[in-house]
Amino acid sequence: MTEASEATRRTPGTPCWASLMVHGLGTTEDFYADLFGWEYEPGPEQLGPYVRAMLGGREVAGIGEMPPDRQLPVAWTTYLATDDADTTAESIRSCGGTVAVGPLDAGVAGRVAICSDPLGAIFGLWQAASHLGTRLAGGPGTPVWHELVTQDTSTVGKFYEHVFGHEARAHADACEDFDYLTLSLQGVPVAAVHGVGRSLPHDRGPHWMTYFEVEDTDAAAARVQRLGGGIVQPPREGLSGRLAVVTDPEGAVFTLVRGRG
Repeated sequence: MTEASEATRRTPGTPCWASLMVHGLGTTEDFYADLFGWEYEPGPEQLGPYVRAMLGGREVAGIGEMPPDRQLPVAWTTYLATDDADTTAESIRSCGGTVAVGPLDAGVAGRVAICSDPLGAIFGLWQAASHLGTRLAGGPGTPVWHELVTQDTSTVGKFYEHVFGHEARAHADACEDFDYLTLSLQGVPVAAVHGVGRSLPHDRGPHWMTYFEVEDTDAAAARVQRLGGGIVQPPREGLSGRLAVVTDPEGAVFTLVRGRG
C-alpha cells in the first residue's frame, strides 16, 4: 500500500475519488467497516450529511446520505480530476454529455459537478482545493481501478478523449466479441471502457464501476453475503485478477479484486 501524493494535484482526467450516496448512512457505514475495515470522519457537509472513509488515517472514499424525499438510484460514482470544473463542464456539454449538478463549491475541499456521458453513464468532476482525493493507492479496502461499462466503446471512447485528453486504445485481446478500451494519460493507464452490447444490465444502464482491492476475492464475496449484500457475478478470473461483482445492502454495485503481488 502506498500513500498518494499529498502536495500534487492529480492529472486532469485521472479518477481521483469514489463516492456513494445512500438512504441510510449509518447502516452503510457499518457494512463497509465490516467488509473493508474502514473508519470514518465527518464532512464536508455543505451538500448534506457526508463522511470520509479512512484506512490508517488516510482518506480512501466518501459516503453521503440523500435527502429523505430523494429516491435516486444508489450507486458508486467515479470522480475525474479537473483543474477547472466550469471549463470541463462546458466541454462535456459541447461533446454531447450532460451536467446535472453544479459545478458547486464544496467548502474549502474543492469544486464538484455531477455529469453524464452521451450514453448516460454518470460520473463526477472534482476540482481539488484542500481535498485532493483518495490518499492511498493499493492495498485491501482501497479503490484500485475504475471501468466504464457501456453498450459499445466507439462513440463514448471519443467523448472521453475529447473532454479529458485520454488516449483510448483497444486492448490487445480485443476482437468482435470483446470490446474493450484502455484510457491512458501520458502513457499511463488510468481507466477503461468495456462495451458489453446487449449484455448491459437493463436496471443500471451504462455505468462506471469501482474496483476495490481485497486479500481474497472468494472470502470477501462470502462476507458481503453474510453482511446483507448480494452477488451479481460470482468470483472468476478476469483481466485484472480474480474478480467478483457484488452489491451492498442498498443495492450499490461494485467489484472486488484480489491484489497482485
